[in-house]
Amino acid sequence: MLKAEIIAIGSELLTPHRTDTNSLWLTERLNSIGINVHQKTIVGDEENRLEEAIRDALQRSEVIISTGGLGPTEDDITRKVFARVTGRQLRLDYEILERIRTRLTSRGYQMTPNNERQALVPHGATPLANPNGTAPGLRLDQDGKLVVLLPGPPRENQPMFDTYVMPELEKLSRGVRIAKRLLKVTGMGESQLDDKIAPIYQQYTNPTTTILFTDSEIELHLTATAESAARAEALVEELAERLEEAIGDNCYSTKGEQLEEVIGWRLRLKQYTLATAESCTGGLVAERITRVPGASDYFAGSIVSYTDEVKMKLLGVPSELLDQHGAVSGEVAEAMARGVKQRTGATIGLSITGIAGPGGGTQAVPVGTVYIGLADDVTSTNRRLILPGDRHLIRWRASTAALEMVRRRYLI
Repeated sequence: MLKAEIIAIGSELLTPHRTDTNSLWLTERLNSIGINVHQKTIVGDEENRLEEAIRDALQRSEVIISTGGLGPTEDDITRKVFARVTGRQLRLDYEILERIRTRLTSRGYQMTPNNERQALVPHGATPLANPNGTAPGLRLDQDGKLVVLLPGPPRENQPMFDTYVMPELEKLSRGVRIAKRLLKVTGMGESQLDDKIAPIYQQYTNPTTTILFTDSEIELHLTATAESAARAEALVEELAERLEEAIGDNCYSTKGEQLEEVIGWRLRLKQYTLATAESCTGGLVAERITRVPGASDYFAGSIVSYTDEVKMKLLGVPSELLDQHGAVSGEVAEAMARGVKQRTGATIGLSITGIAGPGGGTQAVPVGTVYIGLADDVTSTNRRLILPGDRHLIRWRASTAALEMVRRRYLI
């Protein structure tokens, strides 16, 4: 199996303000044709470190793909450093230069001398046309290794990769194919889950199983390799079915769907509608539900009742309940759920009230205390949780717990 490596170039990728999404997209495309990515490196605009990264990549990988650093400015050093490492001279390609000039002038820009850098091509390299920008990509053969230099913006590098690089890699991949499956689990701890499924997945070397814990759930990543896509799919499907059976109702997705997607499909199937009343989550549950296209089929609406006054006026929560039990209580959560159900006419009313912090907690009601309320035509109920984490995590985990409570009560 071919070993591929990605080098993401740009000092901005080493700051908290920019994420390297190119590597994720490229990895998915490479995996789809049976090429595994064994190394990803992010390098700033520093020649010595980039040179080191390129030399190491050429020693250990058969396919090296870089993104970024092909622009016109002084810190765009990619083509220069790759040329130096591979022992190639840079030459000015006048056809590329003219295309850059035409593109800029047609858009009302004046070409400046530094744009000439984008027309420099290492000797023996093949330029890759870029209809969406000024910087062409570059393709090099280096000691039997395929080296591809792509511009940084996704709207430029993605069509370039699919047009010029993907067809060649499909031929080089020697028919090996990869199939993946993503199972999502909620309502279980990581150790509890592993204790249940380890005797199953340890029987397999192909597929492999990776367990990841996210903010509020556990993901099982299954990866199979085979000589054909159909065989790889069959291998990964066999293990996925066995794991799903062992996990039971705690496994809500076997193909990577989000919890709100699964709930939406099942609400539509059962012809139920849902309305939410949220306090500490501030509309997060409603936002998650409405991310899914077509949510208007089953989502009636939401009331963000952050203050006691709004709880009373818009949801009809009795002042006596608030005085007696406090806003963060099971009694108030149920009243909120009943109120939003009544006012919207939904089949199910769902509510959240709690303390997300960092302040506001007491010894009796600490930060992280959350009550989830449910109401339907027959009854109402509530659940109390003490959620760990900072404000963001408490709010997110509360929203997940609320959606999961709907799934378990009405949709399984």
